[in-house]
Amino acid sequence: MRGGTVQINWHDLQPVLSLDFHPASRRLATAGADHDVKIWVIASDASESKLPTATFQSGLVPNGTAHSSAVNVLRFSPSGGYLASGADGGGIILWKLHSTEDGEAWKIHKTLLFHHKDVLDLHWSHDSAFLISSSVDNTCIIWDANKGIVQQKLEGHLHYVQGVAWDPLGQYIASMSSDRTCKIYANKPQGKSKNADKVNFVCQHTLVKVEYPSNDESKTPVKSHLFHDETLPSFFRRLAWSPDGSFLVLPAGVSKHSTEVINTAYIMSRRDLSRPAIQLPGASKAIVAVRFCPVLFKPRGSNSDGFFKLPYRVVFAVATLNSLYVYDTESIPPILIHAGLHYAAITDIAWSSDAKYLTVSSRDGYCTIIEFENEELGQPHILPGTKEVAEGNTTCEKKPVSVDSIEVDVSARKPKVEASPVAVTVAENVTLTNRVQNTGTGELVEGNAASESKKPVAVDSMEVDVSDNKVKTVTSPVAVEVTPPPVSTKNSASSKPTKKRITPIAIN
Repeated sequence: MRGGTVQINWHDLQPVLSLDFHPASRRLATAGADHDVKIWVIASDASESKLPTATFQSGLVPNGTAHSSAVNVLRFSPSGGYLASGADGGGIILWKLHSTEDGEAWKIHKTLLFHHKDVLDLHWSHDSAFLISSSVDNTCIIWDANKGIVQQKLEGHLHYVQGVAWDPLGQYIASMSSDRTCKIYANKPQGKSKNADKVNFVCQHTLVKVEYPSNDESKTPVKSHLFHDETLPSFFRRLAWSPDGSFLVLPAGVSKHSTEVINTAYIMSRRDLSRPAIQLPGASKAIVAVRFCPVLFKPRGSNSDGFFKLPYRVVFAVATLNSLYVYDTESIPPILIHAGLHYAAITDIAWSSDAKYLTVSSRDGYCTIIEFENEELGQPHILPGTKEVAEGNTTCEKKPVSVDSIEVDVSARKPKVEASPVAVTVAENVTLTNRVQNTGTGELVEGNAASESKKPVAVDSMEVDVSDNKVKTVTSPVAVEVTPPPVSTKNSASSKPTKKRITPIAIN
């Protein structure tokens, strides 16, 4: 593995607000505060000591004829034929891929205008037929991508909707808002006729607070908010479903144990989306984005401490305001930590379709690219009906796997503790060695990064695997010194315009 901050002029030294890989190639799309959308080709450098390269291919908004404000989010459709971009002011543009004599070109297919305020997140349905958007106007809109019309408007949030995710199995939609809630919508089509709407999402759950048992049995349990409020210094809460749809990871979590406040992310089991099942280890800063690796991997046989019973390993990345953590479903601590790569807040994460590259964008105007060696993350798990691609860790014709739920892995020989909702917190002092790029010298340096982690906490009535010989400890993180990219002397927009804040009303 190698990687670091690629010091090129991504978006005129202005904040890079979003990025995404094409599902069938190593083309990377980036969006910035310069109103532009750019396509890059990511490739490996022949020298092992150098970073992967990003070669500019094309700009989608060369003369400002499309977006006239900062582009906050972009996402390729699963089919690869379309690219959606959302910007300040509420405008969404669907770009369509066309073949030309020079190769290919992305041209405006449709312009979607209904939001009257900034669009903050987008997500496609698994069949590329629909697109959902979230906005500062407190709503989510489901669009018919083929017709370019509003299919359904989802209301109910009382503040900015900063993240949205469409279940790869098509049954659920999840949204997160700075009103400190997460809403789960279930698709309940109306009628059985051919003309009946196939998309009709109804709010099924609203996650607001969790009840923690009091140390004093005579006192009533304490209720605490699950998520950060509107003072979170980010406009994004990018949540994500696993590729098989078995679980959902929610960022911007906050957990209060006595007087200690922990930044965390929650894992929701598909079996019960009314409450979190697992709480990820705490981070030093708030978590703002989650992204799953599109490739599933074969088990490594190290699931003794795992919480999942799956026939494969699922890998996902979690970004805080200043760090990147990579987890898998076989281990409790993160398998990779990158810290200190950027001067400003991280805004988005993206995986290449073959799991070769993991990229991060930041408000400092730069992007980080991490390159994995072949099978460094593991051997790809080939699903029935798919083919293995010779180069890289990938599968083609990726189809969602119907998985009803995740199961908590509990050894029969170990004591079982009922958690309702939080039964036990077990911490492990885990120190990982990660390789980071020293951008000042161009050399790879070794550093120890503490996981800042505690063992995940079960927060519903699921069984938690607790070993007798484990004791609660406090981990002391070891700082990783990394030379961030140089500060631009150019007068650039280092941050988005301050938006008017209102006090949300939490609904319990």
